[in-house]
Amino acid sequence: MKFFGNMFRCASLRAAAVSAAIFLLAFCILQAFFANDAHAGGRKILRLSDGKTISFERMISDLKKADIVFAGESHDNETHHRIQLEIIKALAGSGVTLAAGFEMFTAESQNNLNEWEAGTLPLDRFLRIYYKNWGFPWPLYRDILLYLKENRIPAIGLNLPPEIPQKVARSGFSSLTKEERGKLPPETGCVVSEQYMKFIRRAYAMHGHGEKRFLYFCEAQLLWDGTMARNLVKFVKKNPGRTVVVLAGNGHAWKRGIPEEISSLSSRISYRVVLPYIDGYIDPKDISIEDADYIVLE
Repeated sequence: MKFFGNMFRCASLRAAAVSAAIFLLAFCILQAFFANDAHAGGRKILRLSDGKTISFERMISDLKKADIVFAGESHDNETHHRIQLEIIKALAGSGVTLAAGFEMFTAESQNNLNEWEAGTLPLDRFLRIYYKNWGFPWPLYRDILLYLKENRIPAIGLNLPPEIPQKVARSGFSSLTKEERGKLPPETGCVVSEQYMKFIRRAYAMHGHGEKRFLYFCEAQLLWDGTMARNLVKFVKKNPGRTVVVLAGNGHAWKRGIPEEISSLSSRISYRVVLPYIDGYIDPKDISIEDADYIVLE
């Protein structure tokens, strides 16, 4: 009997140990979940209107007032995409009716994006659409696009087919056919502010073109901005009361990019611009309220 009693006690101890281990594992998982979910609350935000550092929540309170929120990115930076998703989640959680606009998809892909939102487009087929539109790895945008699908938040394709700006960058706006021009805003020249000119020259050098076709590259950049601005204005006018979070490269998202084009089309559409901190590029020394409303510091 003593033997069986010892066996029983050992079995009980093992069961208790297993239960404790399961509890500990569950606790760790929940802790990690809430830590990740609360990470946005720990971010420091620079408000450029007065130079003050504020909380993420205070920024969200202001973003809720805008028709369009531009969330800039460096396309290959995972942290930038995490910030974008945090903004989308925070606005959705505060009761804002949302849509998400994408530089990464063309307007011609809208039917596919509608199917993705509705849950009728399988992942394998959507991945083919994604890579047809965009060359950066799917994992960078996966969590954002899955969240939109799970929460039935519309995704809006803003861009034009890449072969058109590529053709403009090579040979200028005048090289487009009549059919190609019919899909685009009026002719775009390289008429920009000194600050934007500096940006374009930097981007031009980063793209490795040299100086030979700088004017054409400038025309292509403004063609991108103008097209996405027109698609955004069209959507906002058709969907009053819905806030659009725009995911776009920093060079399109800053105020001298798409937002400036929107202002030229409609004075009634309000926007905010949120850019991620990039040392020596997007930081308090180089960026002012004329460029953005907020910089996400960490």
